[in-house]
Amino acid sequence: MFDQVQAAAARLDGIAHRTPVLTSRTLDEWVGAEVLLKCENLQRVGAFKFRGAYNAISQLSDAERARGVITYSSGNHAQAVALACRLLGAQAVIVMPDNAPATKRAATEGYGAQVVAYDPTTQDRRELAERLAAEHGYTIVPPYDHRDVIAGQGTAALELCQDAGPLDLLLTPCGGGGLLSGSAIAAKGVCPDCRVIGIEPELADDATQSFRTGELHTVHNPPTIADGTRTPSLGTLTFPLVREYVDDMQTVSEAAIIDAVRFLFYRMKLVVEPSGALGLAALLSGAVAASGRVGVILSGGNVDGDTMRMILEDGD
Repeated sequence: MFDQVQAAAARLDGIAHRTPVLTSRTLDEWVGAEVLLKCENLQRVGAFKFRGAYNAISQLSDAERARGVITYSSGNHAQAVALACRLLGAQAVIVMPDNAPATKRAATEGYGAQVVAYDPTTQDRRELAERLAAEHGYTIVPPYDHRDVIAGQGTAALELCQDAGPLDLLLTPCGGGGLLSGSAIAAKGVCPDCRVIGIEPELADDATQSFRTGELHTVHNPPTIADGTRTPSLGTLTFPLVREYVDDMQTVSEAAIIDAVRFLFYRMKLVVEPSGALGLAALLSGAVAASGRVGVILSGGNVDGDTMRMILEDGD
């Protein structure tokens, strides 16, 4: 799939932001490595998700776009599909949990999408989206379990390796595994010796369990602050890709996630949502021992005010 990642990069050229790679001497001293932060919190819609959504939707036929696109998402993929559809002239319908962050729903609707809310404790988002697609003829562009989405997400790591040079280690957040599998494919394609480690919250460790046992595990509605990782499991595509290309999985505590968000805010002046800070949380907490040149993907910055206020006030 490395060729598909490269093809996605060509489609995204001039459309997606080539986000900056930032460094911190303080961070390097604390963890004993050269850390290179890929700032996807500064991507369009505030998250890496724009890459995969645009790559997938841009390849639909005119007829498919005319019938509309549907997806299911807690927020970042929702915004990404909404914006990609607006840019490409398609209707977007988003199945979104009724407890999704208010900022993410408002942004999704702001891009012109129709939001269909559901109760995640009693309804299955995928089943609802499939039923609506069957009724209205929509094309489903899922959040992660789709080859074009995976290839698009991998362009973040491709850019990181191109701009920062060879890496010894890459740390990537993991929810459904689209970013992680795409990033691992890209990193191995550019830096064959780079180790890739996926990072999850301890409370949402389905991918870690799946990686270590070889059997697909699920964790439903985990109570983690990292809302972008609340997907119940890896997908039918991402699971084998993670097993093939990823070197290890590690988990981090809720306290470690919060500490990482605070560090990024106070020391680097970056707004990063909890899900986006998982890789840095692994470094700062010691969950991953680092050395050499370490790439970290900060996957998104869409955090609502109440959550950010809680994180920062608890640190006073």
